[in-house]
Amino acid sequence: MAAYVAVFVTVAAAIAGVIVWQTNELLIRQVIATLSAEAEELRDLVRQRGSAAAAEVIAERSRLTQTSLYFLADAQGRKVAGNLNRWPPELHEGTGGLFRYAAQVGNEARERVAIGMPIALAGGQRLLVARDVEEQRQFIDRVRTLFLASFGLLVALGLAGGLLASRLILKRIAEITATSESIMRGDLSRRIASRGTGDELDELSRNLNAMLDRIEQLMASLREVSDNIAHDLKTPLNRLRNRAEAALRESRSASEYRAGLERTIEEADEIIKTFNALLLIARLEAGAVDESKEVFDLTAFIRDLVELYEPHAEESQRRLTFHANGPIPVRANRQLIGQAVANLLDNAIKYGGPSREDANGVSAGDIEVALRKTDTGVEVVVADHGPGIPALDRERALKRFVRLEASRTRPGTGLGLSLVAAVARLHEGQVRLEDNHPGLRVVLSWPVPRDLKLTDKIETTAERAGITP
Repeated sequence: MAAYVAVFVTVAAAIAGVIVWQTNELLIRQVIATLSAEAEELRDLVRQRGSAAAAEVIAERSRLTQTSLYFLADAQGRKVAGNLNRWPPELHEGTGGLFRYAAQVGNEARERVAIGMPIALAGGQRLLVARDVEEQRQFIDRVRTLFLASFGLLVALGLAGGLLASRLILKRIAEITATSESIMRGDLSRRIASRGTGDELDELSRNLNAMLDRIEQLMASLREVSDNIAHDLKTPLNRLRNRAEAALRESRSASEYRAGLERTIEEADEIIKTFNALLLIARLEAGAVDESKEVFDLTAFIRDLVELYEPHAEESQRRLTFHANGPIPVRANRQLIGQAVANLLDNAIKYGGPSREDANGVSAGDIEVALRKTDTGVEVVVADHGPGIPALDRERALKRFVRLEASRTRPGTGLGLSLVAAVARLHEGQVRLEDNHPGLRVVLSWPVPRDLKLTDKIETTAERAGITP
């Protein structure tokens, strides 16, 4: 901070010095220009009318003003006319410049400063034309004094302000450092205090606190995932081991061994699927997605997905319907959006309830898929008429490995909705679980620019996104 103050003061001093110097030079040039014009005029007067006429003009001008100074001397150096008592010794023959002279002010003689220009005339005569610049000199002195005083005040204020600012900044930095040290010791609940001033340090504190919140959330998720892996994967692993052990312990036929191996492979596939889902969620939450986003027609894409899942829904006595108002271009990761919607369709088919019609003719097995554009983006809605999810469990249902009691008896990993939530976060969107009266309505939304358009015909089949029911 002191270095910055020193640089600022030095630059300010240089600028002020240049201003004072240029002001003084400008005043001197103006005086010299005036003297040159008057000297040329008097030279012409002497040449045309003689020295006597010039002496009369000089005497007249000497009486009219006290700032114009003259001295006309003959060939022997004697004074002929003018209001100066003597030829200034500072001025040599043919050179002009500053000189001092005694001026009568009241009853007192005072020394003043003037600028003179000597002129050589015919017959050895000499003429000095000068101007009193004492007032200009006093003005420059006052400006210089004001500059020095201002410079001193600027230095004092700069140092005081620099010290105060550095103390405040160092104090805030010390607070941030202390909080960081506490966090590094393991206290992830600590946060950096904000002063509410809205300055850069407050903005830095808010960003660091947001980062700490995210880190704490990820750490909590990591602990939760570890617990859930230990709890939810322990059973299938034990079952896998027991079947393999039973197959080795008992004598069976080749077909029975084959059936046992097939069941073992199925169990292993489920475990691999669980780990793949965990890996994909981790990549999404870390933002490490290799696939680039692209512009495509979401309406055609969702329609293809619905058609792809219709046979699977019919096998489970479900009926899929789709509604959208024309093409909707979006910029998103096609594969991840397809995976998220596929998970929602799979959950709706799996937990949507048996096929039956109520008094209003609505089948409990119907699954409505809707696509609509909002003021800020787009929403994909998947609604069923099954048992739904209680309001108190909806937020928890979006976490990993969470399986509600109603779904414990069905196959699954508890990662479907958490994967949908991760895809939504990657696209700066969200997932809402709502009551469908009866059933569950899942709304996947993310922002889309209003001026987005389809510039090329892009393939929209679900197979390209790698989605299979």
